[in-house]
Amino acid sequence: MSAAVQTQEEVAAGASQRKAAGKVLLKVSGLKVGYGGIQAVKGVDFEVREGELVSLIGSNGAGKTTTMKAITGTLPAGAGDIEFLGRSIKGRGAWDLVGEGLVMVPEGRGVFTRMTITENLQIGAYIRKDKAGIASDMERVFVTFPRLRERKDQLAGTMSGGEQQMLAMGRALMARPKVLLLDEPTMGLSPIMCDKIFEVVQAVAAQGVTILLVEQNANRALQLADRGYVMESGLITMSGDAKGLLSDPKVRAAYLGE
Repeated sequence: MSAAVQTQEEVAAGASQRKAAGKVLLKVSGLKVGYGGIQAVKGVDFEVREGELVSLIGSNGAGKTTTMKAITGTLPAGAGDIEFLGRSIKGRGAWDLVGEGLVMVPEGRGVFTRMTITENLQIGAYIRKDKAGIASDMERVFVTFPRLRERKDQLAGTMSGGEQQMLAMGRALMARPKVLLLDEPTMGLSPIMCDKIFEVVQAVAAQGVTILLVEQNANRALQLADRGYVMESGLITMSGDAKGLLSDPKVRAAYLGE
C-alpha cells in the first residue's frame, strides 16, 4: 500500500463507495464523565450507524479520549447512557464488550512489547474458537499491513511507533469488530507514517468495518469520514456531514488554521 497522500477528491470517492449507512450500532445519550473532581464530559449525544466512518474532532482536553474510554468501559460513566446494538452497555467492562464486537485501539497503542507480532495478533482473537476463521483473519491482516507479515516473528517492542500502530489496529481486527474505535491513531508519528495510517483507516472502512475515529488532525479526519462531530470543553458543539464541516468557516478557523 503506497504512502502517497491522496487528494480530497480521491478520499471522498472512496467514502462514497462504502455501503450506505444502516441501522444505529452505537448511540451515546447525555453522557457525563468525571474523575478527580473534574467534569470532563458534560452531556454528549452522538451515534454511529452501520457502515459509517464517523470522526470526532476537537482540541487537546476536549474530552474525546474520556468519551472513548467511557464507551468501552475502561472509565466509569456518570449520567446518561451508552447503547450498543440496541442495548445499554453502561457499566459493563471492556473484556465483555469485545466479545460483542465493540473494540478500541487505545491512544498510545498498548501493544504487548515482549511478544512477537504474531503473538499480539493471536491475543486479539483470544475469545474466538474458530481456528479456520482466525487463520483467515490473520492472513487478511497481513494483506492489509504487509509490513507486519515481513516482521511477524519480531518482538513488538522493537518496532517503530507507526509499526506498533499498525499492529494495534491489526490486533483489534482479529476480534472481528462490529464497531472499531480508533483513539488518536496518528499521535506522535512522522508525516509519512501518518499518511500510511490514514490510508489504512480508509482501507479498513472500505472493507465494511464501522469506525469511530478520534483524531486531532481535523482536516484528514473529516476528509475520510462520512459524518463528523466537533467536541469542545466536554460538549458536542457541531455535527453533520463531514464535507459540510470541512468547509464550515468556524471549523476551518478553529481546527484547520485558517
